[in-house]
Amino acid sequence: MQDLFAEQLKALRAASLDRHLREISSSQGPEIEIDGRRFVNFSSNDYLGLANDPRLREAAMAAIDEFGVGAGASRLISGTQSPHVRLERALAKWKGTEAALCFSSGYATALGTIPALVTKDDVILLDKLCHASLIDAAKLSGAILRVFPHNNLRKLESLLEWARREHPGKRVLIVTESVFSMDGDRAPLRELVELKKRFDALLMLDEAHAVGVIGANGRGLAAEENVSDDVDVQMGTLSKALGASGGYICGSRDLIEWLINRARSFIYSTAPPPAVAAAALAAVNFLSSSEGEKRRLLLWKRIKLLCDLLPVNAMNRKRSDAGSAIFPWIVGDDQAALDLATALKSEGFLVPAIRYPSVAKGSARLRITVTALHQEDQIHSLCEAIKRNSASD
Repeated sequence: MQDLFAEQLKALRAASLDRHLREISSSQGPEIEIDGRRFVNFSSNDYLGLANDPRLREAAMAAIDEFGVGAGASRLISGTQSPHVRLERALAKWKGTEAALCFSSGYATALGTIPALVTKDDVILLDKLCHASLIDAAKLSGAILRVFPHNNLRKLESLLEWARREHPGKRVLIVTESVFSMDGDRAPLRELVELKKRFDALLMLDEAHAVGVIGANGRGLAAEENVSDDVDVQMGTLSKALGASGGYICGSRDLIEWLINRARSFIYSTAPPPAVAAAALAAVNFLSSSEGEKRRLLLWKRIKLLCDLLPVNAMNRKRSDAGSAIFPWIVGDDQAALDLATALKSEGFLVPAIRYPSVAKGSARLRITVTALHQEDQIHSLCEAIKRNSASD
């Protein structure tokens, strides 16, 4: 047993594809502590800086005082507590839908939802750059899966024509994201809605990297494009801009009731801790306030600054604007990406390298994420460090 994975691990190391956990001995924030040293953190999805916000901490502690630590059982047994109900009501109101349902993680959200929506002989059309959880859920469903090139509307249209011709009467589900996690670009949502209407398909939109960032009060891309009513399944996360943990689905009352009865990752999982639900509710309430909107607009000032200051080279062209808080700095070679991440770390910046299979082979990169709590001088310093250490690229 000791040698079972030794050769495979050796191959990973030889290809510069092995990964290691790093222990962070501080709370999340624009600065974190690793091995007794402080680093400016440009790796976190805590876009609004809520992970260590006093409002969320106080809400979590109050819920612990009232409800304890664990939920004790699955939601359908005895695990649905008042914080879960309050959170789901607030999410539905915030997103402008009839109802909402929370899961223990974003991954569990996808894994439970997609197989409940489609079955064998139905068809899933999935954007090539969708998150691994959506890909795995599509495969698990047993439906016929076709992947279209990233944001390629023409290919999607041809696949919709094929699905209606070859699989008449079957359910067709289009799956995409608002903001793609490794490139930071957006889906052409209005055009996707037009296609889904024309071919009578369902549209599932993962708003994980859009909620809290895009749209008034951070309601996401569907709200900003004014097409929320045309998106059948709105998926999101509590773990990024909202600063807590978990995932959710927003949609019609019938959809949510169906998931309660058929989403296996919901039915057979112990409910999330009530304190986490209470913290997430505090985040939703904050985002719905004028103060929350002020924080979101501050984030966009930081996004614009990073967009303006990032250097350019042969693999990274100047961006006229940014669609999200995610900035990929393409390196290409896996080892070169690791070397650049190490060089930046030596200067006090945490920006881990992203490699295959998280991104395609030959497109290794640094994934830079900016938050509302980063200071302007930190962004200036990061961009100068990237320029110095990428001079030979």
